[in-house]
Amino acid sequence: MASVASVASVAAPSVWEVEIEEAVRRVATIVETLPETLEQDAWVGVRWRIRTSTFAHVFPAAGDKPAGSARAAGTREPSVLLTFRARAQDAAALRELGPPWFKPDWSPTAAGVRITDATDWTELTEVLTESYCLRAPRKLARVVLARIDESGRAPGLSDTHPS
Repeated sequence: MASVASVASVAAPSVWEVEIEEAVRRVATIVETLPETLEQDAWVGVRWRIRTSTFAHVFPAAGDKPAGSARAAGTREPSVLLTFRARAQDAAALRELGPPWFKPDWSPTAAGVRITDATDWTELTEVLTESYCLRAPRKLARVVLARIDESGRAPGLSDTHPS
């Protein structure tokens, strides 16, 4: 797992660092079930990649930093954000839903969510699985989709998975 120090690169109270660490741990638990994923420290926060393509990124936002994502999320208070990939029409639809969902301006297929105590981790498992499938080579995406067809649920979910 990436270091907490890299995640909490924006000055933050210790409670906030715990929230960031928990979000990273929960996302890591979901995506570690997907083939060939790689967790890395990012320019801020932690990202998960399939080969050279990022499909999930957890990072702190405070004030106007990082500018594009904090602005898109509509928050100036310390927040934990998760960006991911979605089909362009789905990313636009998430923007219309409003908080906690947001749509960064840097790509038509970028979408995001503000992580809070009310976050639906079952829903995020599905979102992250779809993000992975959109960025993964077709062969790997087919493996994941076949697992969903067999079990009826995204790979990161189980009967004992915390939601």
